[in-house]
Amino acid sequence: MIPMRLSSCPFISNSPIVLRQSRTSATRTLNFPLDRRRHISAYGYTQAKALVYPKHGSPADVLNLHTHSLSPPHSNLVTLRTLAAPLNPADINQIQGTYPTAPPFAQELGTAQPSAVPGNEACFEILSAGSACKTVSKGDWVIPTRTGLGTWRTHLQVTEDRVMKINKDGLNAEQAATISVNPVTAYRMLKDFTPLKEGDWFIQNGANSGVGRAAVQFGKMWGLKSICVVRKRDGAEGEALHKELQELGATVVVNDEEIMEKGFGERVKEWTNGAREPLNLALNCVGGDAGMALAKTLGAGGTMVTYGAMSKSPLRVGAGMLIFKDLRFVGFWVSKWADRLPEERKKTIDEVLDLIRCGSFKDVPMVEVTWSYETKKEELLDAVQGTLEGFRKGKGMFKFGDT
Repeated sequence: MIPMRLSSCPFISNSPIVLRQSRTSATRTLNFPLDRRRHISAYGYTQAKALVYPKHGSPADVLNLHTHSLSPPHSNLVTLRTLAAPLNPADINQIQGTYPTAPPFAQELGTAQPSAVPGNEACFEILSAGSACKTVSKGDWVIPTRTGLGTWRTHLQVTEDRVMKINKDGLNAEQAATISVNPVTAYRMLKDFTPLKEGDWFIQNGANSGVGRAAVQFGKMWGLKSICVVRKRDGAEGEALHKELQELGATVVVNDEEIMEKGFGERVKEWTNGAREPLNLALNCVGGDAGMALAKTLGAGGTMVTYGAMSKSPLRVGAGMLIFKDLRFVGFWVSKWADRLPEERKKTIDEVLDLIRCGSFKDVPMVEVTWSYETKKEELLDAVQGTLEGFRKGKGMFKFGDT
């Protein structure tokens, strides 16, 4: 069986502070080094900016950049400075109103209309904590305990239970910000749906996604072999992607046109010849005909786990797959799983963070977009728009600078 515990391991120059006093405002700018600079009022109020939307729709049409103030925290409140926040497809779907859950529209930030803040993942630093806080303190790094926190903002204030402390040793903020969704999704899908032993095979589409890359790496660690399907890219770009996934640990890499060809199932039998068990696990994030092409490669009693629907097309399951092959079709949503098993979520996150510290787990490629206090709305919206485009060079990531 796959071992339940992964291996772990042990493990700037400063510039003067300059205060600039405005004649018309009590606001001062503290010019710390780039990673420590923030805007603060004379009365301890933190000046924050957030992307907000008052209604569902296209991000370019509904997103606005809103400035507001946060009072000093009291009781069990904590004030957070955002260090890094990824841009995930699910975040876009929430703005569009097509995701099952979405943050509520409210006026707690002082917006003209009830508005919501997008973003589900991030790494934060505790700027200050109320006197009743017991699990976190100033300087700690934390991540959200649940989705829907609204992370596309420079600062926020929440109750202590909305965040979870992580050990920041040996990590950068981008690694911490992307730990709770994609790696955990891949980990649980390989663990929880069918018993896999060393030498067994699985197949997946979307193999160059964050989840796909994580699944490849976990599979290699656990002695599993993988057939990885990616969208076709011509020439050197396609060759480079295939090579990259193979270096991560993929056994076979094919494109989405190959898997639709007649006779692909025979190729799968050739690759898996000699395996103790037939191919019995498929991970699907595409759906439609491409998803069913995965299912056709499964042996009797196999399981296909669907965790996404990039094609926006339904799965059309033939009766023969259910009656004669006894295939199982199940879904997995990591947010629902995490809400049900918060301790197991924490355990999984801690294990993957240990692997990152040891250099055993590689980050997904990232396209960083710096968000400083002076960054304009248009620059942020360009980054959001990039998440909607195909063939991206990496995951979009807001990297917060002088906030």
